[in-house]
Formats: sequence, C-alpha cells, structure tokens
Amino acid sequence: MNAGKSTALLQSNYNYQERGMETLLFLPEVDAASSNNEIHSRIGLTAIAHSVSTDFNFYNFVSLEKIKKPVHCILIDEAQFLTKEQIQQICKISDELNIPAMCYGIRTDFQGQLFAGSAELLALADNLIELKTVCDCGRKAIMVVRLDENGKVVTDGDQIKIGGNDTYKVFCRKHFRELTQLI
Repeated sequence: MNAGKSTALLQSNYNYQERGMETLLFLPEVDAASSNNEIHSRIGLTAIAHSVSTDFNFYNFVSLEKIKKPVHCILIDEAQFLTKEQIQQICKISDELNIPAMCYGIRTDFQGQLFAGSAELLALADNLIELKTVCDCGRKAIMVVRLDENGKVVTDGDQIKIGGNDTYKVFCRKHFRELTQLI
C-alpha cells in the first residue's frame, strides 16, 4: 500500500512498449472487478489487464499467446491474491518459455499473515525488490491495518477485502503491534 507498486509496474510496461516489445498484463479478478480490468496507480497511470480467476492457468495462456505474437515480459499486479499453483506456473513461464515475469504485491494481510501468493513468491522468486513507504512516525512501513467505516482498526474478518486509503493504512511493525496486538 502506498509504495508505488502499480506505478512501478506501469513504468516497466511502458519501458518495454517504448522499445517495441510485447507485454501481457494481469490482475486477479478479485481486484479487477472493482477496477474495470485496469491497473491503476495513485498518480493517474492506467493500463488494461487480463483478469485472472483462481483457476486461471498462466502457463497455458502465455504459451498460446506466444504462438500468436512474441511475448517479451509478463507483469502481474496484486500478486498476493494468486494461488501457490499460479506462482509455480509463472516460474515455469520464466524457466521454460524464457519470458521474464514481474510480480507486484504486498507481503502480509491486515492481521500480519502472509498471503498464499506472497508466501510462494518469497520462496521461489529469483529476485525480490522491496518498494518502501513510510509510517506516520517516519520509519519504514511494512504492515497494513484495516479500518472500519469510522476509521477504527479492525482485527477480524476475511483475509481479502478490496479497498483503498479509506479501508487500509500502512504502519511500521512497532505501530502495527501497538494498534492491533496481533504480533
């Protein structure tokens, strides 16, 4: 949240396209449903993406697309919402089809627990680049809290609830612990 992940993805996509290279953009349907299948950045950049369900097979899709046209890179926003199997398919794309994959997402949910997609990326990714944002205190923010409609911290509920700055806020681990008492 608020670290510029979608902006970085869209910048990478632009860099490939500027050089005449083909990219494929993906967005899990849980997020795509609220954004008209567009990847949005807070600074106003957007791009249409393929919406993917939890049973979507990245390897099969990209293999077929590669027959139609060259594919130079795949970019996935909100990768935390992918399944373990989908992350493994993305690795197979890089290993067997020689197509780089860039996945953007967050590590943990509002309870401090790893998302399934994030856990598998942490285990299998060739490279991890942390985009930083800051807590109100000025420290690096690595945790996210969920807020109710009155701005109060929520510690129970479904792992996935799509929302923006009105629903989530980032904090350093110290302030996350103080606010939630979860870790």
